[in-house]
Amino acid sequence: MPAQSMDSLFKSLNKGDLNAVYYFHGAEDVLKDDAIKTILDQALDPSLRDFNFDQRSAAQLDAEDVHALCNTLPMLAERRVVLLRDVEGWKRKTKGRAEFLRYLERPSPDTIVIMVQGSGEEGEDRELASGATAVRFDPLPPERAQKWLLNQASKLGVVLEPDAAEHLVRSVGSDLGALSSELSKLASLPAGEPLTAARVGELVGVRHGETLWDWREAVLDGRTGQAVTLLPSVLAQAGVSGVKLVTALGTALVGLGIARAHYDRGLRGRSLEAAVMKSLLSVRPFGMTYKDEASSWSRWAPNWPNRRIRSALRLARDTDMALKNTTVSDERGLMTDLVLQIGVPSAEAA
Repeated sequence: MPAQSMDSLFKSLNKGDLNAVYYFHGAEDVLKDDAIKTILDQALDPSLRDFNFDQRSAAQLDAEDVHALCNTLPMLAERRVVLLRDVEGWKRKTKGRAEFLRYLERPSPDTIVIMVQGSGEEGEDRELASGATAVRFDPLPPERAQKWLLNQASKLGVVLEPDAAEHLVRSVGSDLGALSSELSKLASLPAGEPLTAARVGELVGVRHGETLWDWREAVLDGRTGQAVTLLPSVLAQAGVSGVKLVTALGTALVGLGIARAHYDRGLRGRSLEAAVMKSLLSVRPFGMTYKDEASSWSRWAPNWPNRRIRSALRLARDTDMALKNTTVSDERGLMTDLVLQIGVPSAEAA
């Protein structure tokens, strides 16, 4: 069967269009659970769910279990749902898997089977995918993670101002599990005024204006003093390291090189941003808000000639190697040196 995108899956499910067998894989487990919940809500009467829903670990099933689960008739309903988790643990030559592959050739019209592969397993199981509606659940880009966050917040009665949602995503990242955890903390607060970016910053421990991305912008804007000042608070945040900062900076420098190439061709203003956006969409790197990145890279391009970009990339590479050297412990010192060395050309240009 042809694969289906996440967007088309949710559109079809919300219309009530259900298929006989689904195979969910990919890194974003929260969205898999959202899809499962939607299928259960569409397929089963809540009063009869206990009779018509089975959830099992695939690796623990033998051939008889598989046959019984998939072919049992629903009770007082049109269909039943079987959820098979941990299908990555289904070894190739087990009798349970062999029985299920036979089932895929002629699935029951009365049963919906959902196979779920854990996020730790990257590859797609082609045998399972070929007989099912296969959907890959990839992490959302930041702008879509922000929309998801606002939608979930409204369900929990949490009122987030747009800049507060943006700050939460910039602080925590696009991982929906981490965002859900932070949102649960916010939901436990007494109902009151909408939460601002400053208030959210206090609650999650990352103050507004002191995220990894704020540091990166200060470096590339030429605000060297501010970038150095931000380092202690940014490095102290959970999940942030010198290597992560260098990686974010290096990615931006590569993008800046693309923007500068278009700039040197004579493109300016909106034409420059459009060209950079087109380059971004051609490769679709993960974890970026494309519109914001295209705008930032285009804004920085005039102050970053190719020679300066190449020099900064060499400095970032050398710092990355030094940070990964287990004999070096002064992470903050290395990052400060990097910021100061990159900042020198901006002073000369001024």
